[in-house]
Amino acid sequence: MPNGLIAEDSLRPHPDGLALKLTIPWYRSLWLSSVSTLRLTVDGVELPADDLAFELGGTRYALAELPQQSEALWFLQQHPLLVARLDQPVALGEQHDVEIFGELRLPYMQIAPGQDGGPGLYVPNIVRQSFTLTVTDTDAAPLATATDIAPPPPATEDDPFKLGLTLYSASAEFRAGWYDFDGLLDRVAELGIGPGIEIVASQVLPTYPVVSDEFVAQWRAAFDKHGFDASSFGANLDMGRRRDRDMTPDEEFEFSELMFQGAKKLGFPLVRIQSAKPELLRRLLPVAERLDLQLAYEIHAPMGPNAEPILKVRDTYAELDSPLLGFVADFSSTMHSMSPTLLRAVARAGLDDAALAELQRIWATYPTMQERQQEFIGYLKSRGFDPGRLGSFAHLAFNMHGHVDPREWAEIMPQITHVHAKFYDIDENGREPAIDYPELVRVFVEGGYRGYWSSEWEGHAFAELGEVDPLLLVRKQHDLIRASMRAVQAAHV
Repeated sequence: MPNGLIAEDSLRPHPDGLALKLTIPWYRSLWLSSVSTLRLTVDGVELPADDLAFELGGTRYALAELPQQSEALWFLQQHPLLVARLDQPVALGEQHDVEIFGELRLPYMQIAPGQDGGPGLYVPNIVRQSFTLTVTDTDAAPLATATDIAPPPPATEDDPFKLGLTLYSASAEFRAGWYDFDGLLDRVAELGIGPGIEIVASQVLPTYPVVSDEFVAQWRAAFDKHGFDASSFGANLDMGRRRDRDMTPDEEFEFSELMFQGAKKLGFPLVRIQSAKPELLRRLLPVAERLDLQLAYEIHAPMGPNAEPILKVRDTYAELDSPLLGFVADFSSTMHSMSPTLLRAVARAGLDDAALAELQRIWATYPTMQERQQEFIGYLKSRGFDPGRLGSFAHLAFNMHGHVDPREWAEIMPQITHVHAKFYDIDENGREPAIDYPELVRVFVEGGYRGYWSSEWEGHAFAELGEVDPLLLVRKQHDLIRASMRAVQAAHV
């Protein structure tokens, strides 16, 4: 299953017994306080928690200490060790059955705020994996990537949109260490993708949430080399960074201000924000004005421009009446079917054809996301299928795929300042099978949008590492967008 804690090369020898090289099971860096639970079973025997330790950056923590580590960052490209004490250390070449269970608390995805100074409720990320692993001291080699592709047609002054990508598109490959930051940008340039580059700060900054001078120098050197433009700085708000309480309003402001300062250091004109609380925005607007930054709240599946929470944000914007406030339109909101990548993933997890058909039928109905999810889970249970076998997929299938009419974007077009051109697949005909890109292009061209479309491949949430080359898919999606733009232009001549 993708986004796991361990892989085929994880089992390592260790003087204490054994070690598992861990990979963060998410797309961004997390605080060690996010680690709620780790359980390990080796050859059918569950090991006591006191016999397990977590090693990161030369520091060893008992599992019980992890929830207190709100200042220690597990950077996306770090691979800490889960060390297990055994009577006899394992040896190279041995095979062992390993089962791992992990639960992480996502500190920026709040379900409900805390009460009376206590901690809020946050979305969990639950991982269950079982492997027969061979003890090794060698990392798996990355798969070779194809380079034989013709350069894209040059952009013209008549093109209504500028194209780029978010580096989030290569989350799994970056996390696995297949690319360092410079190598990732080299690959983007090699494929003729750009010129816009968007980042998720919590993914690429080793010193998150601070943008270090060293990272600024590295960033500027790469941009000078390739002629890229900075398009959008993705900022998170880690309200649940501490386990004992949520951030205070002052802490939310200070954390956000730090993100804004980092965006300015890197030359970004726009920050994608995650909170549109009126009081927080009132305090942040003077900072944005001083730094000359646009602030854009992301509209993401399962919501669209007219969902009740988004209508509240629109009301807040009307009240504050600032030209700096806008929206990021994420096309996960406006899908006409479920992505084949997701359907392949849940089929691998055990869904048969009847269950796949029922999943798609329920998805296409119009109750709330939670109601549709619960209906599907009820269906699985009625057939004796444990929904836990799907891991997070039972939730993500509804949370990450919205079916709002693409024409709804036209209602807020003047306030859309950036686009996440979300996609999952490009078929043999060069089309996205679940998202109507020609229609979206038409809506945005006729609506007068003239900003960046930042390609965002999110198939890494469902696809196995190495199943596809996401950057090659981004290049193919750019070809689709260009062809759609020019078809709309020709139709209006």
